[in-house]
Amino acid sequence: QVQLVESGGGLVQTGGSLRLSCAASGIVFGAYVMGWYRQAPGKQRELVASITTLGGTNYADSVTGRFSISRENAKNTVYLQMNSLVPEDTAVYYCNARRLGPYDFWGQGTQVTVSS
Repeated sequence: QVQLVESGGGLVQTGGSLRLSCAASGIVFGAYVMGWYRQAPGKQRELVASITTLGGTNYADSVTGRFSISRENAKNTVYLQMNSLVPEDTAVYYCNARRLGPYDFWGQGTQVTVSS
């Protein structure tokens, strides 16, 4: 059974930092592209950052220079370091694992709230 378990969310003031973690089980972690998505109330889910099996990264324009995604294959874990947080970053953050074929898995989400 595939499980993606996010942690690290919470309440932080503008300008603060948080580090999200996503621990995966039930998959060959190194074979998956890992991503972080977020969904704010009333908005569609959007890609925040992704990291390929070789470590290549991609970021949404709104977080470039502030957020950093990384993976630790030995621990089956992907991280999202979030710095200089602003209220617009408030959302539920979801971890995603995907690879070619019908392999697309989601975590349950973790709430990030940035107060002004």
